[in-house]
Amino acid sequence: MKIIFESPTPVMLAHGGAHIQIEQTRAGLEAIGVEVEYLRWWDKDQTGDLIHYFGTPSNSFLELARAAGKPVVMTNLFTESCNRSASRLAFQGMMIKTAIHFPIIRQVKGQLNWQVYAHATHNVAGLKCERTVLEKAFHVPSDRISLVPLGLSANFLKAGPGRREADHLICTGTITQRKNSVELAQLALAAGTPVLFLGKPYHSGDPYWRRFQALLDNRIVKYAPHVESEREMAAQLQSARGFVLMSMFENWCLSAHEAIACGLPLLVQDQNWSRECFGDQVRYFGNIGFNPENVAALKKFYDDAPRLKPPGIRLYDWTEVAAALKKVYEKVLAG
Repeated sequence: MKIIFESPTPVMLAHGGAHIQIEQTRAGLEAIGVEVEYLRWWDKDQTGDLIHYFGTPSNSFLELARAAGKPVVMTNLFTESCNRSASRLAFQGMMIKTAIHFPIIRQVKGQLNWQVYAHATHNVAGLKCERTVLEKAFHVPSDRISLVPLGLSANFLKAGPGRREADHLICTGTITQRKNSVELAQLALAAGTPVLFLGKPYHSGDPYWRRFQALLDNRIVKYAPHVESEREMAAQLQSARGFVLMSMFENWCLSAHEAIACGLPLLVQDQNWSRECFGDQVRYFGNIGFNPENVAALKKFYDDAPRLKPPGIRLYDWTEVAAALKKVYEKVLAG
């Protein structure tokens, strides 16, 4: 079995969890004997049994793959849409189903991605709330969707709890508006609770990054650049008092799972993804943004953190993820 990986966003343009997922998935598959290559668009002689597309391909990509006899398995991170209400997703699905019958929509539907999910050979999602997006909004039959969790590397899985001797909470991830980094820094200053932000912006000229920099005082709002070493990242997590994140939306959130593996309690936003992953085993912000309720929630979490435990949830390694994906590939190739 030979699998071809493709993704539309180069890492040089946008770093983050998506490229970690792709790289680690490939490593996991190779570890269990599955051959994987990245798509070489210039190589007409490249061969493969199946294309695994991480992201949303164009309709023409699927048509060309179908003509070439290549099944396409899609993995999409429905980061925003998986956190919508069931009623809103149902309404979205109804609108999509209705819109494609309008003449003007029929003329341009080849340029829209509404139908690629249903036209792909198979879809892979990490969470039930992401599967709901595929079913309710994009009308994908349930038998063409598989749930496959995300994994963690051995450096995190074997790290275990640390001493948690630092006086700060920790927030890991890109410094960007979607993560509400500025708002969380403002909360920290108002609550007097030290938070170490460990990450980097998408680019140094980003106005949001400059707003974040203006809040740094290295006493309450601390900052350290993103580290490529997983061992160093694990050590930073193990020393922290707890993990905090207030993104506008997430799905699986590798950062939160890495923190759990390192023994940290969590304070995160109350959304579909977090309820599905953690249930009532973590603390939640009641809403998102800078407000008195969130200042109080952050202060209480900081005070309580030394007595709190990490969620007792199942964590997966990437070879387990690969084994689940291999079964999906075999099912698809068997027709």
